[in-house]
Amino acid sequence: MKGKKSTAITTTEKKAIPTRQEQQDVIRFGQAWEYSPSIESPAIVKIAPRYNLFINGKFVAPKSGKYFTTINPATEEKLAEVAEAGEADVDAAVKAARNAYNKVWSKMPGKERAKYIYRIARLIQDRARELAVLESLNGGKPIRESRDVDIPLSAAHFFYYAGWADKLDYAFGGRKLSPLGVAGQVIPWNFPLLMAAWKLAPALACGNTVVLKPAETTPLTALFLAEILQEAELPDGVVNIVTGAGATGAAVVAHPDVDKVAFTGSTAVGKKIQQALAGSGKKITLELGGKAANIIFEDAALDQAIEGIVNGIYFNQGHVCCAGSRLLVQESIHDVVVKKLFRRLQTLRVGNPLDKNTDIGAINSRMQLDKICELVNSGVAEGAVMHQKQGKLPEKGYWFQPTFFTNVTPSLRIAREEIFGPVLSILTFRTPEEAIEKANNTFYGLSAGIWTDKGSKAMKIANAMRAGVVWINTFNKFDPSSPFGGYKESGYGREGGRQGLLDYCKVE
Repeated sequence: MKGKKSTAITTTEKKAIPTRQEQQDVIRFGQAWEYSPSIESPAIVKIAPRYNLFINGKFVAPKSGKYFTTINPATEEKLAEVAEAGEADVDAAVKAARNAYNKVWSKMPGKERAKYIYRIARLIQDRARELAVLESLNGGKPIRESRDVDIPLSAAHFFYYAGWADKLDYAFGGRKLSPLGVAGQVIPWNFPLLMAAWKLAPALACGNTVVLKPAETTPLTALFLAEILQEAELPDGVVNIVTGAGATGAAVVAHPDVDKVAFTGSTAVGKKIQQALAGSGKKITLELGGKAANIIFEDAALDQAIEGIVNGIYFNQGHVCCAGSRLLVQESIHDVVVKKLFRRLQTLRVGNPLDKNTDIGAINSRMQLDKICELVNSGVAEGAVMHQKQGKLPEKGYWFQPTFFTNVTPSLRIAREEIFGPVLSILTFRTPEEAIEKANNTFYGLSAGIWTDKGSKAMKIANAMRAGVVWINTFNKFDPSSPFGGYKESGYGREGGRQGLLDYCKVE
């Protein structure tokens, strides 16, 4: 799919789709809007040629002597070599965390822990520009998203949980909370720093120590965070960061001295973790896949809804578990929604993630791009009609044009499986009851969106949705005070908010 124009865009599906002339007019309209480049300098952040593991407050070489290469997915150029932690390294990290828990962190008054957590938040703010550039270089996401969403929300989570650290006895009606011990945390590549903040902040506030394993394709902001932890003078061993691939994460999860496992990633891996820990006595939270439904009713503000759809699936490149990758449109407005969406698609700018004008950056890895292409090809083969933004893609790097499908039925793979790319499937419904049935017809239950100007309708539909988060007339809005998590094969447990404390505490 890379760099090629879609021939499926000129469809004979005359009723629902813009005519050929309309399509060409829209494409010319999109191509007419050119922006002068506004590139954020990569020199803002200094990337070391090699990174070691962060254990017991220091950067140490892996015992195996193994390193792997992390790249810039927009250029396929090497950024740095990163240590690959083996079982011996993970064991050293867990021992450091246990020692810090027993001797320092669990004994420290909450108001003192809060000072460290608050200091981390302030340092993230102070170094926000460096972090944003590094996140875009290593992950491929547009600098606008890194700068305006990922980094501010990361700091906000540390600020929020700093406020809870000395108030735990008042969090749940006088019930006493006590820490669990050592938490093993495994995070994905789509929000490297934000996922770390989601997990680290509540764990530290409750008095736990941590061994964190970032994704192998996006380890650099976690290692930059380790430098921030040193600058904040966090006691040695309270947070340890071990980098590597699946084997490293498995070693963290399986270590016998880890008391709590928190995992964000695929449903398949989550099931394996659940099976491996059955009967172990370890506390576990899982945030897994999603196939979110965005429901548009005929009384919705359509232009606002179109922007919400674009924000829900394209601006984040579909790289969030809660991406609104299924669009359910009331039949009476299907045609106009498709035409508006097609027109908006042509104005999206795909390109250099460090360009402040870029809407859609690079796909995180070759493996992820191949998965997107495979699922998109299956959609075409199964009879769906594909529509893509027109234009050339960069020659090097991992890229995919924003895409949507019409003529989609619930049985198609593109309507059932998580794509994790800028690809949308459009289905129709006639009644609210049918919308609820189709929206809930999925193995997942992480999030959903509803677009209508009737408040009573929105609340009725929201209460019928089997999803952990339901947005109304907006999408992908997060706040550290609001809990996040799913139902069914989207996992269990909550992160964020007061509820996010529960999975890092014993409640008496």
